[in-house]
Amino acid sequence: MIRIFCLLLTLVAAGAHAVTLDQLQQRFASQPVIRANFEQVRTISGMSQPLVSRGQLLIAQQQGLWWHQVTPFVMTLILDDKRMVQSMSGQPSQVITADSNPQMFQFNHLLRALFQADEKVLRENFDLDFQDRGNDSWQLSLIPKAAPLNKIFNRIDLQGAAFLNGITLDDKQGDKTVITLSDTRTEPKQLTDEERARFAPAQ
Repeated sequence: MIRIFCLLLTLVAAGAHAVTLDQLQQRFASQPVIRANFEQVRTISGMSQPLVSRGQLLIAQQQGLWWHQVTPFVMTLILDDKRMVQSMSGQPSQVITADSNPQMFQFNHLLRALFQADEKVLRENFDLDFQDRGNDSWQLSLIPKAAPLNKIFNRIDLQGAAFLNGITLDDKQGDKTVITLSDTRTEPKQLTDEERARFAPAQ
């Protein structure tokens, strides 16, 4: 089950100036809607071949995250401030709220903050190592401070340049998940009617 969800906001070109974490957060926050394609590669200890999935995602500051996996099977995940909904073809939707599963919901809410580069939330949960790599490229490494995150992850790395383009999750079981983002779009700046309908509660 993919629990990733919130993500990526565009960076304005920084020219010759060094990128700081504060600037990164401000630039991420300046874009109300982000659309991108993703490829997720999971390398699992004991398995000879990695698991590869692909699809599209949408991040809207006011609505939340829409994560639509197309291959190897169709699955849709919606994450907002109140609920997480996972839908798979031919199966009833699974809904998780803060009341029904507080720990799971807290974890997913934290991931949303992660992909929006919310420095306040990140510093509460991680030791941060931000590196400006020049030419507007950067890396943000996160080391979990306390449970439950330090029981799940060794570290989380985000890499980017003009956009956030890579996320690597290194977990305690010896598995690794690499998410690569491509074809990132910021236009139109508002959700279309079809996109807005994706976040509407099922009737």
